[in-house]
Amino acid sequence: MSTITPHIVWDWNGTLFHDTEAVVGATNAAFAEFGVAPITLEQYRELYCVPIPRFYERMMGRAPTGAEWEVMDGVFHRYYGEHSTRCGLAEGAETLLTGWQQAGHSQSILSMYGHEELVPLVRGLGIDRHFLRVEGRTGTAGGSKAEHMVRHLGALDAVRAESTVVIGDAADDAVAAHAVGARAVLYTGGTHSRGRLEATGAVVVDTLAEAVEVAHGAFEQG
Repeated sequence: MSTITPHIVWDWNGTLFHDTEAVVGATNAAFAEFGVAPITLEQYRELYCVPIPRFYERMMGRAPTGAEWEVMDGVFHRYYGEHSTRCGLAEGAETLLTGWQQAGHSQSILSMYGHEELVPLVRGLGIDRHFLRVEGRTGTAGGSKAEHMVRHLGALDAVRAESTVVIGDAADDAVAAHAVGARAVLYTGGTHSRGRLEATGAVVVDTLAEAVEVAHGAFEQG
């Protein structure tokens, strides 16, 4: 009988990286460009969705034009770049990464944050050694993670979808997991409310420690 090596695909923003307040601030800065009222963290968790232009449409009452989207996306990333420097790893994240690796398991990061920004950030935090692969978005911002997940797992020769758990903070992480036949565990500390996460049918937890515990249990039970 072959041995299954458990693997976690971690989301970055709002999951391993505790930056949700910076994200909401950047969103409000983008909204301000076109006179849209700012929203609270609680409102963001209830309303945020992908593709992101659809989220902006909810807030503006109409779809942004191509030019408006470019302006809002630019403002968002400038604000986020300035304010995310004060953010850090989620509580206990590094200990969890070390423990999973020491248990003989593997892990990777797949994020919709730009690849060129993500890789040096992970390296600068001193955690890159824990991952088989660190992959951010390439190409246009604002889409779903599902197609990226297909490519991500396809590039990991020793990893099988049926032995993979995706840990993230958004409904789209569950969609991405489903796209490859992996399991999803969703964390309430990021961008989505508990109710929206539970609506996906995935396991929902309040801490990353619980998420890793669920991942361990999934493979202990087969």
